[in-house]
Amino acid sequence: MRHESDAAGERAVHAAPAYSPPTSTGLFEVWRELDVPEGWRAEIIEERIVLTPPPGHEHNLVADQPHRLFVRNVPDHWAIFQTAGVSVAPRVGLFVSDLSVIPRDRVPSDAEAAPVPAALALLAVEITSPSNPETDRTTKLRAYAGAEVPLYLLVDRYDSGEPTVSLYSDPASGHYRHPVQVPFGDGIELPEPFGFHLDTSRF
Repeated sequence: MRHESDAAGERAVHAAPAYSPPTSTGLFEVWRELDVPEGWRAEIIEERIVLTPPPGHEHNLVADQPHRLFVRNVPDHWAIFQTAGVSVAPRVGLFVSDLSVIPRDRVPSDAEAAPVPAALALLAVEITSPSNPETDRTTKLRAYAGAEVPLYLLVDRYDSGEPTVSLYSDPASGHYRHPVQVPFGDGIELPEPFGFHLDTSRF
């Protein structure tokens, strides 16, 4: 097991499976049986199980802003999650997005003990952390595109120039064909089926 830490105190713990090669079924079974401490997240990233401790207060404050906007602007038959496990196919992966919007009638029951297929999500939101920003910028970007999640919103607090918000849309052939990036403070338009302006001035 390997720990990564940074000045902000956020760490990611990589738990290597005890078998090789990893399989989708085997990793999901291990993930399902994990006894994860409260507030931690367990994800399958690039065929590894990664445990991440609770994010810091600034991370949560950033997540609160789009969450409030989605609550005010999306219809009641869509659910807004901060802890939903989303499986990405065809890759062996399972992410716990900072935010995801999923139709309520497509969410599996607790009895099924199954993650939500990413293809059912209308939008996924990730907020970078100092310990692993490239995971959100590259690994998850490719995975969400490959799973054809219609919209991927990346809030990058650690962009090399200045903090940015990127909206990726129109997935095809494993990549998003329409990326839009703005600095913190500028607005960004969410296309249909959302169809509202996302104010980033409080990010």
